[in-house]
Amino acid sequence: MTKLAVILTQGFADWEYALVAGTGGPFFGFDVQFFAPHAGEVRSQGGLAAVVSNRLEEIAKFEPAVIVVVGGTIWETDEAPDIAELLKAQHANGGAVAGICGGTLALARAGLLNETAHTSNNAEFLTQNAKGYSGAEQYRDSAAAVSSDRIITAPGIAPVSFTAAIFENAGLNTEALQQFKSMLAAEHI
Repeated sequence: MTKLAVILTQGFADWEYALVAGTGGPFFGFDVQFFAPHAGEVRSQGGLAAVVSNRLEEIAKFEPAVIVVVGGTIWETDEAPDIAELLKAQHANGGAVAGICGGTLALARAGLLNETAHTSNNAEFLTQNAKGYSGAEQYRDSAAAVSSDRIITAPGIAPVSFTAAIFENAGLNTEALQQFKSMLAAEHI
């Protein structure tokens, strides 16, 4: 079973992980596990309290195909966890890394966005909040997720394309991936 590790922090964005977890396991058979800097309760921006028993240090042992960094209020502060080494190791070992909204800052701080196409909330968001980020020339102003070289990025408004890119990188077959995209686009037709 393909594994997806979802990182939640205090103030995580409720809408950014929902499709990964809500459809990834039940409909597509992924083993979706949640991880946090500290075991215990994390509270979302919307007030949802979640109890996470897996700590960040346990991700490598889990051996996920994709590490998903959910955005939230913490990523723009000094309280953001330093997960640069974790993300670099995942990518160096052939795995994918994904960040949405504030989660893109973790990828930028790890240096993973300096040489590959990527997006975020906007270009200034990365330059102002990610020390060491030098990938402005690779930035794509996109309302949808950008996936390049096993690095997936998205603005906070793009949870559907973000989830689709994660599933694609995790090996979901083309037919199932198209079904997922069509199902979630149906209300806009």
